[in-house]
Amino acid sequence: MTACFFVFEVIVIKELEDKILKEGQVLPGNVLKVGSFLNQQIDIDILMKMGAEIARLYADSGVNKILTVEASGIAVAVAAANFLKTPIVFAKKSRSSNVTGEVYSAKVESFTHGTVNNIIVSKDFLKRDDRVLIVDDFLANGNALVGLSDLVRDAGATIVGAAVAIEKGFQKGGDDLRAKGMRIESLAIIDNMSDGEIVFRQQ
Repeated sequence: MTACFFVFEVIVIKELEDKILKEGQVLPGNVLKVGSFLNQQIDIDILMKMGAEIARLYADSGVNKILTVEASGIAVAVAAANFLKTPIVFAKKSRSSNVTGEVYSAKVESFTHGTVNNIIVSKDFLKRDDRVLIVDDFLANGNALVGLSDLVRDAGATIVGAAVAIEKGFQKGGDDLRAKGMRIESLAIIDNMSDGEIVFRQQ
């Protein structure tokens, strides 16, 4: 059984890396565009395989809730939740009329958009006895994971770890968070995007 899981892990990672190489575009400022399959148009096949792999990685962690941030993290979170059989909570980037009552909030700077958002989650949806898996599509400087972690800690809940589709390892956000003791499982880690060439870390 362990061998089967290992083969599945290798296949998923290889498929994702191949997809990035084939369809990803490296834009100025170390921005990777994967809108054709992950965060504008979504390839359901690779998405569900990523969700299954995330569920395998955290199967024994007692996750009972997944937390992400709108909007592009939601698809990956849904795929993971489908296999972990857990509800998803997503932090909003602004307070709308349908968010009532008290909220947890944290400031998050977006690397891609160059903006700072005050993300919020209703206190109704994060509780002290929750064991929370944080899920996102990208990890660069780590600001989103830090902000989401702050929401979990404010609720007095437990962070079991984070799962990320694509990590830009050369920006060190993931390495810094791991050094502080946070478990982070990234399905593809890019170590270099210089001159438009994408180089993956061997995992």
